[in-house]
Amino acid sequence: GTCINVACIPTKTLISAARVLREVQGSQAYGVTLPEQDGGADALAQARIELASFRARKEAVVGGMVAAHEKMFPASGMDFVKGTARFVAERTVEITLTDGSTRRVRGARVLINTGTTPSVPAIEGLGGVPYWTSEDLLALPELPRRLVVLGGGVIGVEMASLMGLLGVPVTLLHSGEHVLDREDADVAAEVTTGLEALGVTVLTGARATRVGAAPGGGVVVAAQDGREARGSHLLVALGRSPVTANLGLEAAGVETTERGFIKVDDHLRTSAEGVYAAGDVAGTPQFTHASWNDFRVLRDLLAGEEASTSGRLVPWAVFTTPELGHVGLTEAEARAAGHEVRVAKTPTAAVPRAKTLGRTEGFYKVVVDADTDEILGAAIIGPEASEVVTSVQMAMLGGLTWRQVRDAVITHPTMGEGLNIVLDSLG
Repeated sequence: GTCINVACIPTKTLISAARVLREVQGSQAYGVTLPEQDGGADALAQARIELASFRARKEAVVGGMVAAHEKMFPASGMDFVKGTARFVAERTVEITLTDGSTRRVRGARVLINTGTTPSVPAIEGLGGVPYWTSEDLLALPELPRRLVVLGGGVIGVEMASLMGLLGVPVTLLHSGEHVLDREDADVAAEVTTGLEALGVTVLTGARATRVGAAPGGGVVVAAQDGREARGSHLLVALGRSPVTANLGLEAAGVETTERGFIKVDDHLRTSAEGVYAAGDVAGTPQFTHASWNDFRVLRDLLAGEEASTSGRLVPWAVFTTPELGHVGLTEAEARAAGHEVRVAKTPTAAVPRAKTLGRTEGFYKVVVDADTDEILGAAIIGPEASEVVTSVQMAMLGGLTWRQVRDAVITHPTMGEGLNIVLDSLG
């Protein structure tokens, strides 16, 4: 699937390696050096990625996980078929196998889980220049001298952050008021600060209207307001589109939305009897953990138990440096929903563990209901934010009030202890 091959796993593997590079380059601040004959601290500061090894580590991680799944599937007892399938009738697909032959299969129940692929919108001149999608970038054929990124969503900011860690100058263009449109403005601003610290120039309110070849090589992107960005390479990170166009869904009686996603109810049933859809292609939030939850819902439903996707609490993380972890409502969403809101907010620098790590950028922000003390949501920016936010999620699922979390005895010194600290600010 997308996650293991061309998304989460390769991206986070590369980001982890790039963070190691950054740690090595800054290791003098931790008292680390080399013998003088080997260049001393200056040599560490000049450390660089060896691209072939960098790429090989990513491919080894991905290859190992793919191989494990290829053993797991047939071991479960399933008939595991490799090929390209298309509906030819109700609950019936014709599969073009890898050897060119075909096979027709009919099921009492059918699950569509074809995922998404990078979107490439119609921008004047884009078809006339070389460009990368996120999947192309992950192949790492080379490091750009300067990268232009179109799109300030999760993929765009993660890729910009990755390239910044590797020392590549980046210009990111985003059409919205701030990157990560769904986030509160202060959260987006802090993420932007982190990007800028890595050498990323962020241009907001900049909708790309034209792309062309730059004199002397590379590309130039023009925005609607006259601003331009130039680079040796161009990354198009403008969302993902569902893989439904060539599935023959009309033959199966499966309806789609205007954007091409498969219509499902909260039991993941499509418009066709006995046909279900799950994951990205069904409009599920585009996170692997949400797709895994779809699986659990389907597993229980097909076993005759009650299960639904309705009302589930789906956290997310953005693996910039520093990273962002989020769960629940933003402050703006909470106010729009009619809650009387209180907001707890504390710099990550106030967390003792962050001081010991020497990584104090970011903040902790928790949104609570002033009338009920219910935790409505949280955004955490800092080291291991993707892990810390799980503690908030568990508290929300367990119905704990913010006071109960504030007074919980959390291990010291950990990043999780920041939850005590931020909620102390509410009194």
